[in-house]
Amino acid sequence: MPDNIGTARERWGSVGELIERWLRERQDLIVQYCGLSGVSAMNDTVVVKRRLEYLCEILVDYVSAGHFEVYEKLIQEAREYDDGGLELASKIYPRISASTEHALAFNDRFDATKASNAELSEVEVKGLHKRLSELGEVLEERFELEDLLIESLHTVHAEKVA
Repeated sequence: MPDNIGTARERWGSVGELIERWLRERQDLIVQYCGLSGVSAMNDTVVVKRRLEYLCEILVDYVSAGHFEVYEKLIQEAREYDDGGLELASKIYPRISASTEHALAFNDRFDATKASNAELSEVEVKGLHKRLSELGEVLEERFELEDLLIESLHTVHAEKVA
């Protein structure tokens, strides 16, 4: 446990705020994902393309924030408390990294359309539901793993800090 309790409370609180903001981003990602998945008229490629672009932006922002902000803070807490969290993180993190690769590949696949300002091809539109389904499965597992990390590396220390 960290030596300076006051500093630990401040740091713990700021990490908590970071996590809360990140989880709100997750909620926005889920809403956009469901909105795009629920589009029944995939023949309106303009609407699909616009929603897809926004989903990709949120997706990249979310996974980036996880890797470059949230996980870093969680690992820092695990080091400070030294109560087995690092071992758990070392088992979970590779699986989260794999989901990041999947998310970035999804983004890259559809980013070319955005960059070229081209319409979605008929083949891309037909394959979109399949790709969205695959992404949804990957994200579901990722969210469960992230929740486990948050619980095990952050939330569990609330009583110690209080």
